Amino acid sequence: MGYIDAKELPLQQYVSFNKLLKHYEVVAKGDDEFLAERARFILKAQEPYPELREGFTDISLLQKHEKLIQLMLRDSFPEVLTKNEIKAASLPYEDIVFNSSERFQQIIKDAGLDFIPKMRELPDDEMYVLACSVILNFYYGVNVDFKRPFFYDIPDVNGIMKHYRILYNADFIEILPTENAKKLSQSDIEQLLDSYNDIELWKEKIPPNSFISRGFIVMNMFDVTTEHSISEIKSNLISKGSENDNVILEKFTETFRSFFNLKGVNASFVVYNPSENQFEQVIGKNTKSVLLQNHDFVSCRSVLCDGSYEALLDDNKYFAISDVDKIYDESNGPSLYKNLKEEGLKSAIFAPIASDNNLLGVLEITSPNKGELNSINAQRLDQIMPYIISAVLRAKAEEENLIDAIIQNECTSVHSSVYWKFQEEAKKFIKDSNLGLQPSFNEIVFKDVSPLYGQIDIKDSSKARNEAIQRDLMIQLSTISNVLTQGWQKSKLPIYEELIFRVGNHLEEIKVSLHTNSEQSIFDFVNKEVIPVFNHLKTQNKSIAKLIESYEEKIDADTNSYYDHRKNYDESVMIINKKLASVIDKKQSNAQEMYPHFFERYKTDGVEHNMYIGDSITGERSYEPLYLNNLRLWQLQVMCDMENTHYRLKPDLPVPLDVASLILVYNTSLSIRFRMDEKQFDVDGTYNARYEIIKKRIDKSFIKGTNERLTQTGKMVIVYSQKSDELEYLRYIKFLKSKGYFTGKIEIVELQGLQGVSGLKAIRAEILYKKDKKSETTYTYDDLMEELKA
Repeated sequence: MGYIDAKELPLQQYVSFNKLLKHYEVVAKGDDEFLAERARFILKAQEPYPELREGFTDISLLQKHEKLIQLMLRDSFPEVLTKNEIKAASLPYEDIVFNSSERFQQIIKDAGLDFIPKMRELPDDEMYVLACSVILNFYYGVNVDFKRPFFYDIPDVNGIMKHYRILYNADFIEILPTENAKKLSQSDIEQLLDSYNDIELWKEKIPPNSFISRGFIVMNMFDVTTEHSISEIKSNLISKGSENDNVILEKFTETFRSFFNLKGVNASFVVYNPSENQFEQVIGKNTKSVLLQNHDFVSCRSVLCDGSYEALLDDNKYFAISDVDKIYDESNGPSLYKNLKEEGLKSAIFAPIASDNNLLGVLEITSPNKGELNSINAQRLDQIMPYIISAVLRAKAEEENLIDAIIQNECTSVHSSVYWKFQEEAKKFIKDSNLGLQPSFNEIVFKDVSPLYGQIDIKDSSKARNEAIQRDLMIQLSTISNVLTQGWQKSKLPIYEELIFRVGNHLEEIKVSLHTNSEQSIFDFVNKEVIPVFNHLKTQNKSIAKLIESYEEKIDADTNSYYDHRKNYDESVMIINKKLASVIDKKQSNAQEMYPHFFERYKTDGVEHNMYIGDSITGERSYEPLYLNNLRLWQLQVMCDMENTHYRLKPDLPVPLDVASLILVYNTSLSIRFRMDEKQFDVDGTYNARYEIIKKRIDKSFIKGTNERLTQTGKMVIVYSQKSDELEYLRYIKFLKSKGYFTGKIEIVELQGLQGVSGLKAIRAEILYKKDKKSETTYTYDDLMEELKA
């Protein structure tokens, strides 16, 4: 059967009947002759086997002394109850079971021949602290509530999972110190009470194997399958909603006094507002709160110390104070400790109520008695926190969650600037649904908005990509040719020479140009015809096998081909996109503060963005053309910042790719509609479609009467059609030149007509690049006006 598992615990486990035999020694000297005679019989029967008193770890001895152990335990396991009681002897924290009642044996038999009962496991660290709590209680005399429910999950004969709660009788356990046991001061004990999660501290104060647990425990098990099922159903019902949304919140104090079995405990709750980083009173409630005192709200930073702030807001973990007076004297008196002390409270637990790592509020549990609440019994909250979280979620945000669910279902993600409009439609959806009508989510349209479009495109990306593929294929084919040549020289098989010839043909073809099907053609050739030959060659010659292994090491597992230059290209594109996107994303928050507008950004071979601004998007906030001018100036400056970001990034890229920038100025307002089928905004109407046509074709256009491409490296291109736009952007360029963004070299060109579009012009302004990242200040339209006045 083996030995007791060597788990890392503060206790060394020994099976022993010493304490039980001491009991029989007392009974043997008693006045009841019948009991005394029986006790003497048991004592005499075990005398030849001193290990039964001294203790043992060899589990096979349980089977060897099975009959004698049954005799010794008969008083604790009465024969008359063996078919009714679910009972067995065991060791603490071990899945060792002996002297089972007949009913327990039948339960295990029904579960299957190979079934071994195992308790629901606690994490190793929690098991260690739990064992330490037992030592604190039994050896050091510290009154801590270390009890935790333990369960067996055992399938019945029909395969239905049954749940049994285990109650332990530890009357026959002795806790004995070893030479490694440490003497704990009151300060040590208090430190442990406040440090449930600090496993290293527990191991320092109560080291592994520093105590001996000698004896056995009696397990009484009770079928709690019904209660367990009710709990599961209750949890599901709560998570889906209930008529009595505020029941848990209204009965906080009564519930927690019963839960902790502590008469003086009080409980309260505060809401967390993430946008303001503050705690607030529950709407419609006037509960007394330690954190808020008599205020409607309070800043989290002002009321919490660093430790409690980190525990509650950053880590979403319990924060326990077992001795308020002590921690108040040791601290600089932050509001939290001051409030507790002024209320005459001596211990407290603050439990974060969080869902998906988002803090919803904080549960306050307080006591007028020192040590009653601590980091150990705080862990008992784990059993009821799911119910509390569900109640708070419903009470706080049921309608909001429903609105979000409808918007998410109908529209997927929505930009914050237009979210209010989707909320209005969602409320109409809910209203129609409640009236029994057939609800539908109407299409969202924003009329008379001004568009802004910009792109920073990787210059000649297709050419660079093809060159990378071409180089990789040439290296791969040259390596294959070298291996085959070695094979042909060794064996002179004509098939090798024929393969070398075809490899050479492929090489010659891609040296001239890389066709659309070249890569796939070579891929098929290598896999179907070269690889089988390589597999054969590896078995024929060791030197050639090494060449093939060297070749295989250079083959990428994902692409199954040579992936070096292409990898450098792909990584360069990824780095450029990531860096440029981060610049505009970071600055977007500032732009939204100036005036809300719709923004979307996407990556291709470069970074593109769309913006729409107008009165219909902002709702209640009034709109002036000034805000469009401001956003245009912001866009121009940010794109220069993105160009400078690339300029500083380029020397470190695996492939030094260039970029070219373009801004499209569209002077006419248009309407955008959220397409429910495509889950995205698009311009609305045939006339407005002209804008989309220009966007798609503009970057491939040429200067009129030449073969010169419009976009060029080092120049900001601004495409427009109206003279007023030209004058406006020339002002912006002049202003930004004074701020060090442009050199002053400007040209105005006319564009070759595009299909369906004519009359477009462009400003090309030379960008001034800076080697050092000195300033990222964004200048506003007001700054421009001041500059022009000067």
